[in-house]
Amino acid sequence: MTTDQTSTAGAPSLQADCAQALFNRQLAAYRKIVGENLMFHREVYGLLGELLSREMPRPFKFLDIACGDAVASAAALKGTSVDRYYGIDLSARSLQLASEALKVLTCPVELRCCDFVEAMADWSAPVDVVWIGMSLHHLQTDGKARLMRDVHDALSRSGIFLIWEPTLLEGETRDDWLDRFSVCRAAFAAVTDDEFAAMESHMRLADFPEPADTWRAIGYQAGFANSDELFMMPNRLGRVFKYWN
Repeated sequence: MTTDQTSTAGAPSLQADCAQALFNRQLAAYRKIVGENLMFHREVYGLLGELLSREMPRPFKFLDIACGDAVASAAALKGTSVDRYYGIDLSARSLQLASEALKVLTCPVELRCCDFVEAMADWSAPVDVVWIGMSLHHLQTDGKARLMRDVHDALSRSGIFLIWEPTLLEGETRDDWLDRFSVCRAAFAAVTDDEFAAMESHMRLADFPEPADTWRAIGYQAGFANSDELFMMPNRLGRVFKYWN
């Protein structure tokens, strides 16, 4: 998604109008996907909320990488012991929506509009939980490893790192995984052909899933002593992993 842009005169430029229209279309498609639970957001964020309630009984600081509009994260965190929320996203418009969604939390909220790779390379505020959902896979394997090292360095000694990312089946290639997504078209009846085509085009350009063993190995290389697979999406396209020391 694009960041906010306005003309120097204060009136929206044509570029800003186009950016807003694109953002609105993408947001509408995304909300269809979430609303119809096509990618199992309900199960994943339900799991996140339950895990935080169970494993973080004391006040904790939560970092949401590539937080987007933060609607799902806000729902997962509501009622937990979170005492500070940090959100990072490249889209200023998404962060405007996030600031509204996060009002359900009683803790301080800090939102940073920046590239999450750059943000994590310079991160200095200690955190207890780091979450990234469906965004780490946009990096190549070495970029994923660097990001996970930066997360490891940012976490408190008892902290946990949670990821929800596309995952290859055993013996599967990236092309196989992309083809497997393509045959899910019937399950995405809530989105239009154009919306599904846009999703597929983006994925073929920017999605780089890893096998489960590689996701675990990257975590170990980053310095985490332990990892666990917590959830596999029913369509087997992605999984949730937990890393800790």
